[in-house]
Amino acid sequence: MVKRISPWAFVVFLFLIPFFVRGPYYLHILILIAINIMLASSFRIIAVSGQLSLAHGSMMAVGAYTSALLVMKMNFPFWISLPLAGLVTAVLAMLIGFSFIRLKGVFFVMVTAFLAQFIILTATQWRSLTGGSSGILNIPRPNPITIPGILNIDFSSKMHFYYLILILMITSLLILYAIDRSRIGFTWQGIRQSDSLADSVGINTTGYKVLAFCLGCFFAGITGSFYSTYIGVLFPSNFSFIFGIYIIVYATVGGMGKFWGPIIGAFVLTIVPELARATAVYEPILYAIVLILIVAFLPEGLVGLPERWQKLRKQRRKHA
Repeated sequence: MVKRISPWAFVVFLFLIPFFVRGPYYLHILILIAINIMLASSFRIIAVSGQLSLAHGSMMAVGAYTSALLVMKMNFPFWISLPLAGLVTAVLAMLIGFSFIRLKGVFFVMVTAFLAQFIILTATQWRSLTGGSSGILNIPRPNPITIPGILNIDFSSKMHFYYLILILMITSLLILYAIDRSRIGFTWQGIRQSDSLADSVGINTTGYKVLAFCLGCFFAGITGSFYSTYIGVLFPSNFSFIFGIYIIVYATVGGMGKFWGPIIGAFVLTIVPELARATAVYEPILYAIVLILIVAFLPEGLVGLPERWQKLRKQRRKHA
């Protein structure tokens, strides 16, 4: 019973945070944590199927630019551009997936690395559409949510954006968790362990891998749509190649073996650099050191720490 109540109690706690933490800086950090959690968790969907994509950050860029352009050039409401950004990103992922998903290991990694660079290069060079390196400025806030006499959310404060990303994050995690625990999720795990064996029993491994790639990129696109309206400006440099690497680090450090791993990894690796702002210039080095230590001494990720601790306690009791 406690296990059932605890997650929902934590959700209630998340909704109450702005009543205790009112500083815009702290709310901004919480928003960044939620963004990184969505990216790391959606990346895990792809990794669970046995593929490693270096283009996840760039797929977020596709969603961000799609949403911004729909709002600014076609006068779409943000609430329509939000799902469309995810759909456009998923369609692009489907086209790439069906073309290259049969590639395995380092070959698929190389394709996604090229895709990441191609997307950023396109955003940089297509000045008439994306503004090039000058970026897209003054992206409008989401359309107000108004219920006369009851509710008026105009997204003029970070609190409003915090609640929006919180709802998006919780919804995304619930969907991803349901998929992970479904027959599709277990099939992905089987394909990752041995796709040739999965093929031999009649599983359409290509279709399942493409599905994982599309779903992961869909949520990356949704995250990008929120990012564009929250930050208000878009530059290709916001989605550099190293940003895609960070997403992989979040998921790996947290532990991709369990659903909660990327969530823990994104939380820790977003908080730690903020606590040591003076060493921000060394952030890539810090991430590299953390990743090496995790791979060497805790291959299951931070999510495996409680189990390690329990085993250590049992061993001490035996020797006592």
